Amino acid sequence: MIIAKRGLAELLRQELSARAYQPSMIVIGSVTDAYQPVERELKITRSLIEVLRDTRHPFSLVTKSSGVERDLDLIAPMAQDRLAAVYVTITTLDGELARQLEPRAASPQRRLRTIRALAEAGVPVGVSVAPQIPFINEDMEQVLEAAAAAGARSAFYTVLRLPWELNEVFQQWLSLHYPQRAARVMARIQEMRGGKDYDSNYATRMKGSGLWADLIRQRFHKACARHGLNRGRVELDLSLFRPGLARGQGCLF
Repeated sequence: MIIAKRGLAELLRQELSARAYQPSMIVIGSVTDAYQPVERELKITRSLIEVLRDTRHPFSLVTKSSGVERDLDLIAPMAQDRLAAVYVTITTLDGELARQLEPRAASPQRRLRTIRALAEAGVPVGVSVAPQIPFINEDMEQVLEAAAAAGARSAFYTVLRLPWELNEVFQQWLSLHYPQRAARVMARIQEMRGGKDYDSNYATRMKGSGLWADLIRQRFHKACARHGLNRGRVELDLSLFRPGLARGQGCLF
């Protein structure tokens, strides 16, 4: 179930206009994709980007959706001023697996076209190869190669995390789609999580620990080096922020 939080743009404007506010990086879509189907009607994400544009506040955005292309008229000019970057998540190039994992998301090939559209518009674009699931999506290198060919300049990954109710949901999904692999998958996850299904340790929760986590890390870095990803860091510019614009004031510079 998706809950639409209306009025977010005005709340963001109030926050950015507060006298005590100090600009820091904002990431849109790091928990829930900002381009849910209802976004076509409600345009909540677009309204947030409009506030960030008005105040010259930098942001990055993570999505699995081609819907981000709708907002290129806002994002591309901001990117030219080092105020915006986009990361497109591609978990696998296997269309059937993608439909099982993300039944309502754009296909892998459609996401590659989104990367190309962003890159051609001058937006710094990266690829998220997340989450890495042992014995399920084994094509990390192929995803990175295809994303780089489409115009991605950077990449990152995480290994599967199973906090709270997500653990039960994932294990039900695993038993339904891959019953013969289920025990092996969970055993490997536990090896990367100190013997548990999930470990909330801040230092390791995104990448895991141990031998298998190290092997994933090595594969990732070698593939990025091979395809020219992460050669330079995308630095967005916090110095352009103008809080007065959030308060409806003009700006001389």
